[in-house]
Amino acid sequence: MHIRVGYDIVYDCPAPTPMILLLSIRPERFVDLVTDQIIRVDPPVPTHRFADAFGNCAERLTAPAGPIRISADFIVADSGEPDPVLPDAVEHPIEDLPDAVLPFLLASRYCDVDAMSQLAWDTFGTAGRGWALVQTICDYVHDRITFGYHHARATRTASEAHEEGVGVCRDFAHLAITFCRAMHVPARYCTGYLGDIGVPPRDPMDFSAWFEVWLGGAWRTFDARHNTPRIGRIVMAVGHDAVDAAITTSFGQTGLARFEVITKEVEEGAAPTWRPLEADQSRQWSSAGPRLAASGASQGS
Repeated sequence: MHIRVGYDIVYDCPAPTPMILLLSIRPERFVDLVTDQIIRVDPPVPTHRFADAFGNCAERLTAPAGPIRISADFIVADSGEPDPVLPDAVEHPIEDLPDAVLPFLLASRYCDVDAMSQLAWDTFGTAGRGWALVQTICDYVHDRITFGYHHARATRTASEAHEEGVGVCRDFAHLAITFCRAMHVPARYCTGYLGDIGVPPRDPMDFSAWFEVWLGGAWRTFDARHNTPRIGRIVMAVGHDAVDAAITTSFGQTGLARFEVITKEVEEGAAPTWRPLEADQSRQWSSAGPRLAASGASQGS
C-alpha cells in the first residue's frame, strides 16, 4: 500500500532560537519513498544536516524571531501487513547482547528503572521470558494507564505515569520500556507515523510513540497503548526515551502556533499536494533520503 505522510508545524519565536529537528523518517525506510521527502522551512534559514548517535536523521537550524513554518508532504510504500507477532523470538542472556544494545538496559531521563525494579520483579517475575514477558508487560501498562491528550505532561516519568494512571502514547511507551529494562530485556523508544489504517479513524492525527525490544537478534515492535498489531507504522526516530527522539528541540522559548500531521492510505499513483521544486532549490541528504527546501512563501504564511 501507499501511505501519505507529512506535517505542517509553525512555531512563534520571540527571539532567534537554535533548534534540532528529527522530522525525517529513519534511513532504513528511505528505500520505501515513492516521492521525495522534502522538508520545507519558511522563512529560509541555513541548516546543518547530520546523523545523531542513534542513526536518526537530524537537522540543526536557528529560527529567526517571529513565525517559522516547517512542513513536508510525501508518500511512502508499505507492506500493508500488521506488526509481526513472533512468540518464538528468543530472549538473549545479557552476556550475549551486542555492545550497541547494552545501553538500552539502563535507566534514562523518563525511564527510571531503579524506582520501578522491585515492582517489575514482583509483578512479572513469574510471567515467563522473551515475547511472553513483553506481551504481559504491554497488557499491564495498557490496563494501567488511561489515554487522553489532556493528560499530556512533558516532564512525566515512567514511575509517575504508573502512579497517576493517565498519560499519552509516550507515557505508555516509557512505562513499558522501564519494566522491560528492569526485567533485563533491552528496550528503546520510537516515534513516528501511525495512521488509522484498519481501525476506526480518530481526529486529530498526531505523531505516535511506541517501543522496540531486542529479541531473536533484532528489534521487535510493541505498542502498549494500542496493544494490538497495527498497519502502516513508519518510524522517524529512536532513542533511550522521548528526550532522544523529540521531533523538535528548541533552545529557547517558542510558542506552538500550528501543528498538523498527515498519515493516511492513498491510492497507488496518487500525487503529493505540493508544487515541485527546481533542482537547485533543494539539497539532497542521500540518493533516497530527505531534501531540505527553502519555501518561497512569505514569513508567517
